[in-house]
Amino acid sequence: MERKVCVVTGSSSGIGAAIVRLYAERGWNVVINYSREAAPAEAVAEECRALAKVSGAEVLVVQANVAVDADCVALAAAVQAQWGRCDVLVNNAGTTKFVHARKLDALDMDDFQRIYAVNVVGAFQMVRALEPLLKLNPPAAVVNMSSIASLTGMGSSIAYAASKGALNTLTMSLARALGPQIRVNAVCPGLVETPWLQNGLGAERYAAMVAGYKARAALAEIIQPEDVARAAWYLGVDATKTTGEMLSVDGGAKLIPL
Repeated sequence: MERKVCVVTGSSSGIGAAIVRLYAERGWNVVINYSREAAPAEAVAEECRALAKVSGAEVLVVQANVAVDADCVALAAAVQAQWGRCDVLVNNAGTTKFVHARKLDALDMDDFQRIYAVNVVGAFQMVRALEPLLKLNPPAAVVNMSSIASLTGMGSSIAYAASKGALNTLTMSLARALGPQIRVNAVCPGLVETPWLQNGLGAERYAAMVAGYKARAALAEIIQPEDVARAAWYLGVDATKTTGEMLSVDGGAKLIPL
């Protein structure tokens, strides 16, 4: 059987890197996407090649800014030229601005438009660009990387939380529009231990956030990138009768404490 292909945007570090490593380890060809720096993406690619050595799976690294439609089209063309198919698309690329929710003056229209361009419009553009390849081998799947910020209104900023709420709605709309050939679901991670979050918040604020998260989460744990990767595998491969759903991976953080 022809080897299946998984495309993961924003996969040069953190959650995206964990996802491509998992798919490569399980014998899938993978596409690693980055927007600016090639070196981290190439490092992840070497990890994936090592994991895929036994299975013979292949790795493709593609630069693309998902906020730019021409880049999305070019990425899809690269996948078409390399393998002629795409079975799972994980829209993981995302951005934010770290602003306390009470500081409304610290966000402006440009912030909202920049965040929405990547987190919402970028996801749509990637689905549109890869739709023809996804439809070739049904049932294919799209997994959108949302956040529990979309369900709680919390997170790195109001603009970020709002963009993830919009991504949830996009997920449901696309699931309705693209079925039955393509399933579309979203993962809503809680606080994930990544350098991106640590650098954005700063060491002191990050430590305080981790402590507070563990104190209120039912499982008293923060989330690891590998936890999210397993959810992306489930929705991409195993959940064959699931579409239009948002799967929380948050350690029970949004539950009301006893």
